[in-house]
Amino acid sequence: MMDPTALPPSRPTSGENVALRLVAELTARGRWLAVAESCTGGLLGATITDVPGASAVFYGGVVSYANAAKEGWLGVDPRLLADHGAVSAEAATAMVQGLLALPGVDLGCAITGIAGPGGGTADKPVGTVFIAVGDLRGVEAVRRHFPGDRAAVRAATVTQALRQLLDRVCGDHCEVA
Repeated sequence: MMDPTALPPSRPTSGENVALRLVAELTARGRWLAVAESCTGGLLGATITDVPGASAVFYGGVVSYANAAKEGWLGVDPRLLADHGAVSAEAATAMVQGLLALPGVDLGCAITGIAGPGGGTADKPVGTVFIAVGDLRGVEAVRRHFPGDRAAVRAATVTQALRQLLDRVCGDHCEVA
C-alpha cells in the first residue's frame, strides 16, 4: 500500500504525476474508482494502473467505443444516445451512472469524444471531449476542446480527467496544476 505522505508537496503537472497523487488520495480515503472510456481507448485506465499500489483503489475500466457497449455494459439508454449522441455530456453522465451502479464502486469517470483525425462536425469539431466524474453526491460533466493530433487529444483528455477526479476526491485540499 502506498504511503500518501511520501509524495512530494509540489503541484502535479503531467498525467502520470496527477495519477500518482490520485492513487495516493484514493488510498488514504479507502475509495474505489472505475472508469469508462471511449475516445481514449483505455489510456486513462492504463495511466492509473501504471502507479504502484493502484490495485488497492482501481476497480477496473471499460472501453466502450461502440454505442452497443455503452448500452449493454453501462446501461446507457439507446434513446439518450439517439437524442444527444455518444459524444455528449448526457452520454458521459449516463456512463458514470452505469459505473456507480456496480457494487463497491464509489467514484467513476467517463470519457467520450472525437480524437480525430476525422469524425468532427461544425458543432463538435475534432478535439471535442466530454469528461464526467461522479460519486454518490452526483455527476458533473464538462465539455473540453483539445488541439493537436489524435495522440495529443487523447493525452490531454486523460490528464484533464485525472485532474477532475483529483478535484472530486480532494476538493480544495489538493493542489492540481
